[in-house]
Amino acid sequence: MNAVMLAVVAKDDWHSICGIDEIPLLGSRVVQAKSGDIALFKVSETEVLAVRDQCPHKGGPLSQGIVHERTVTCPLHGWKIELDSGNAVAPDAGCTHAFAVKVEAGVVMLQVK
Repeated sequence: MNAVMLAVVAKDDWHSICGIDEIPLLGSRVVQAKSGDIALFKVSETEVLAVRDQCPHKGGPLSQGIVHERTVTCPLHGWKIELDSGNAVAPDAGCTHAFAVKVEAGVVMLQVK
């Protein structure tokens, strides 16, 4: 998996990351930020969601998990994380940080404050 260094092009805290076609459907891409890795997940042909690439349970790499609809299953212990909010799906409890993402003219933009 190719990681992208953040600080590519920034305008008002929005960073241009990649073309939406560079992320496989139901796949991920990792962005390296000063505060830690961020995982981008393509959940449909036109939508990308982003969370910290760290499961709230034991810190597993969510980018290596299986994406199903709008959740990802952590590859270490099977926790399911909602990609919209970063919250663990019950009965598990905990959360990872979710980031704002938008797609403009086919370009994935990530907001990091």
